[in-house]
Amino acid sequence: MLLLKLAAQDLLTLNSRRRMVPHLAARWRYFRGADASQTERSAWAESLVNLAEDLVAADRGNVQMIVECAATLDETDRSGDPRLIDVVLVGHHPEEGGLSVQLVELKRWSTVTRVERATAELVHVPGMGRKKHPALQLREYYEAFTGDRGPLHGLDFECGGFAYLHNATEASVRPLVDVDAPTGAYAGVYTNDRREQLLADLRKHFTGEGAASAAEILLHKMGLRNTPLLDAMIRSRGEDTVFTLRGRQKKVADKILDTASKVLPDPQRPALVPDERRVIFLVTGGAGTGKSAIGLQIKAELEAEGRTVKYASGSRAFNGAIQQHVGYGDREFRETFTYFSNFVTPPVPPLDVLICDEAHRLRERSTNRFWKPEHQGTKPQIDELLDASRLTVFFLDEGQSVRPHEVGTVALVEDAAERYGASLVKYPLREQFRCGGSDAYIRWVRAMLGVSGEEPEPWTPDGLMHVEVADSPEELEQVIRSEARAGASARMVAGYCWPWTKPLGKERRLEADVRIGDWHRPWNADSDAFCENDAPPSKIWSVHENGLDQIGCVYTAQGLEWDWCGVIMGEDMVRREGRWMFRRGKEREERETGLKRVAVPGSFDPKVRPGSVDDQQFAQLVRHAYHVLTTRASRATVLYSTDEETRIYLKELIGEAQIHGLRPTWENLPEVARVPHLPRPRRGRRPRRKRQSTGSDPNELYLF
Repeated sequence: MLLLKLAAQDLLTLNSRRRMVPHLAARWRYFRGADASQTERSAWAESLVNLAEDLVAADRGNVQMIVECAATLDETDRSGDPRLIDVVLVGHHPEEGGLSVQLVELKRWSTVTRVERATAELVHVPGMGRKKHPALQLREYYEAFTGDRGPLHGLDFECGGFAYLHNATEASVRPLVDVDAPTGAYAGVYTNDRREQLLADLRKHFTGEGAASAAEILLHKMGLRNTPLLDAMIRSRGEDTVFTLRGRQKKVADKILDTASKVLPDPQRPALVPDERRVIFLVTGGAGTGKSAIGLQIKAELEAEGRTVKYASGSRAFNGAIQQHVGYGDREFRETFTYFSNFVTPPVPPLDVLICDEAHRLRERSTNRFWKPEHQGTKPQIDELLDASRLTVFFLDEGQSVRPHEVGTVALVEDAAERYGASLVKYPLREQFRCGGSDAYIRWVRAMLGVSGEEPEPWTPDGLMHVEVADSPEELEQVIRSEARAGASARMVAGYCWPWTKPLGKERRLEADVRIGDWHRPWNADSDAFCENDAPPSKIWSVHENGLDQIGCVYTAQGLEWDWCGVIMGEDMVRREGRWMFRRGKEREERETGLKRVAVPGSFDPKVRPGSVDDQQFAQLVRHAYHVLTTRASRATVLYSTDEETRIYLKELIGEAQIHGLRPTWENLPEVARVPHLPRPRRGRRPRRKRQSTGSDPNELYLF
């Protein structure tokens, strides 16, 4: 948990644009569930700016300021208010070269008096009453950061802390600095008349450059920068405990594993009288809150215990990427990943555990136009899933439903649990691990698209996620391609606003259906096989190197992520007179070629035709589709709208976002953040290993 991460000089720029305090207040409301007080806002406006100005004056303007920060994700589940450090300063040490961290308590106190003669641990602050010496707070933070479970554990670091009372003089706060005051690396105190000493000490603690790489290391260790899911899966093949779950994620996984051990029979010693109890877990959370992380981890651990487990999804893109990219050449591994529609006939005997990811994509029935009548589902699909196993886990986000026949909701699972007489255990997830860990970006997107119902506000750079608007599709493509060439993962996606032609002829040529002026590009191949020029099939478009030459849509992007994502908004959703308007398109046929082209701009998605959904449902599904597309990036989103008025609106919301150092191009990223994405593993499988419990390791992978 943190409210802001910026270099000191960037924080001052943000403040000069009057965006710093509103941004902090919005994030405070999200995390704390209440508005920040006027006192808190005033403290941010005054104290943060003072500290940032001092860093710049010390020629340390690149030092990163992490504002209102919790040492670990566990703080969010702690009883009472989480312990938040006012500021964590991060950089490199000028002599040792390792990580340099200073924990800072900002106080606007101008005077304090002693409460007890024997000690200075308690002081009296006029108008505020008795207060602890700031060093006592800093000691707690110091122990949390440097302890066995803290983010600095296992690193080469120097860590200290100080209180900064910029409104006070040393004489006016004498009890805080007297001989009997608390001591330690975390117990420094600076006042206004000791500012020169503060500047000198800042120079001793930090170098003038390289702070961004230090911040990346710390964010990784705090679980806020995460290894992309597919990279983590390739490294582990889903077998080893490399997925480090944090905070609420770990509690959910532990509860599921503990329940499995109690309800399911021991694989080595079958019970004489079988336990007939059924348990359903329902885990809800937005995009990037770690649902797949939990699912993949419990799958690996249950399999290591000898359980029969399958991982089901309604997403062909997600399953295809794992089966064909992660499990390349490993048939047994691939077969553990399946689809919701594969349980019309329940397995005999039933599975121990069935994990259902993206359960918002559940259908009413398991049907397929290519199936024989006797193979079609005859009961609700959710019933088929419950019949398939003793313990069922559903991961669900109602905000990602993008097709009219997707019926997965909390109410659907609750109703099924009641009908089956099953114990239902529900867990919500809140912490954000996608989009660079920037829940601020997720909230901004939801408000901008009208998904959340909140009034959209100008985007505020937060040091975690970047967003910008391109003036043309050529500019968008140039950005995405340049980042991909440099080493980042990147893709272009678009709203379903053009007809989609199947591969043509024996050579399986892809038609350039996405046409914007003179710029023409094909959709990803509507095919299960490679096409002309080695264009990959749709199920691995997201991970194959040649996928960069095609445009993806919501159905091939859902559940996946890249460093950079270019999003083309078509004319199915345009801004008019202060509100969004939604349009259905009409096609025409070219007389010479017989190919379909746009006659009236709008949506060409066959799943949302007028006969399928009414106007209200159509608008909701289009919003959800763009919500999915705009949350696929882990570092930067580039937006382009084919509609000029909409582009103007987006530019007004986003503004000049390229504040110094915030555009996370591969070239601008610190070396530690330039992690190349892993290639598909070699053909063949490795022997599975029994699960081993390991301690924290600096090389552990973090899964979003």
